[in-house]
Amino acid sequence: MSAQNPRQWAYSLPFALALLAPFNLLASLGMDIYLPVVPAMPGILDTTPDVVQLTLTLYMIMLGAGQILFGPLSDRIGRRPILIGGTLVFVAASFSLAFTTMAWLFVALRLVQAMGAAAMLVAMFATVRDVYANTPESAVIYSLMNAMLAVVPALGPIAGALIARYLGWSALFITLGILALLTLSCAFPRWHESRQASSTTRMIDVGRVLKSTPFWVYTVAFGTAMGAFFVFFSTAPRVLIEGAGLTELGFSVAFATVALVMIVTARFAERFVTRWGIPGCALRGALVLLISAGLLGLGEMFFTPSLWSFVVPMWLAALGIVFITSVTANGALQNFSDMAGTAVALHFCMQSLIVGGIGTAVVVVLDGSTAWPLIAYTGGMAALTLVLLTGLARAESQT
Repeated sequence: MSAQNPRQWAYSLPFALALLAPFNLLASLGMDIYLPVVPAMPGILDTTPDVVQLTLTLYMIMLGAGQILFGPLSDRIGRRPILIGGTLVFVAASFSLAFTTMAWLFVALRLVQAMGAAAMLVAMFATVRDVYANTPESAVIYSLMNAMLAVVPALGPIAGALIARYLGWSALFITLGILALLTLSCAFPRWHESRQASSTTRMIDVGRVLKSTPFWVYTVAFGTAMGAFFVFFSTAPRVLIEGAGLTELGFSVAFATVALVMIVTARFAERFVTRWGIPGCALRGALVLLISAGLLGLGEMFFTPSLWSFVVPMWLAALGIVFITSVTANGALQNFSDMAGTAVALHFCMQSLIVGGIGTAVVVVLDGSTAWPLIAYTGGMAALTLVLLTGLARAESQT
């Protein structure tokens, strides 16, 4: 196995993945395992659904924004300290959440939990860049990481529903804390420092990225796709459990079908990209999302909430999400191979701010127990993405 730091990371690829992957999964599981109990949390915390929505929104925003904080910090003090510190913060916040019933403290602890998750992600991906940059192993690692993230939304809510049913909502956060402790105990003696002595982040690099039109066009497209899924899981518990009358387990299975469509579609992503190219995939993805929003609108106007009116259109949206997310990173970062770390951090940070800010706004302003927030976000952002991609194509054809 080739690597930039063979002395520190002389591991086989399967062993390295066994060290890396759990941190990636934990960050996502912190969001998805909690979804089945979201409708019950206003009563548990004696608060409103809008406040509970913050526990989803702040987690999402901090996962992205935290990369801007912890990325440069990991360049300064190293990947290992950030990984260990972030995991311990995640553990402490998870156990604290299990025994908290005050709304303001619960929201604050979710933010702290997300900070720990963000630190874990930064340390993990920075280590991958350090050790596997410009090697064939990097493509294998990134593709497997994306596949794993598609599995978590499928299985996380089902696991959460079962745990909550038999052990109570607090057990969800105790489970997260225990899993994080076990993951850290396995990684602690084996996760060696990989930071390069020359790792730095300069303000001139940040400015160069933020002035790039392709960066913004494809970052907005990424926010469109991820935001559609974010608004879906923000509204789905209330629509399907309260509106359609599904049980928590029934909701989790219905939710998992959307993730399953994403997983199956992702298997063929390489073929789509080869055939249509980066702009073609993004354009088709936005069109599919726009059609999905139209079908959701028809379902909301003419039918009662059900699997057919809410989940089936999301199967179509899942196709569009994969079409877009399979190309947006390359589209946004194609001009920054010399500063990929900074560009990646900014890409995910800006995307999370778009998703968290606009996505939360539509859920709060519109009725979060209906499909209207999902219709507004998916339709509006898909239309904006189409306009931006078309404009970018015209500009590039003239140069």
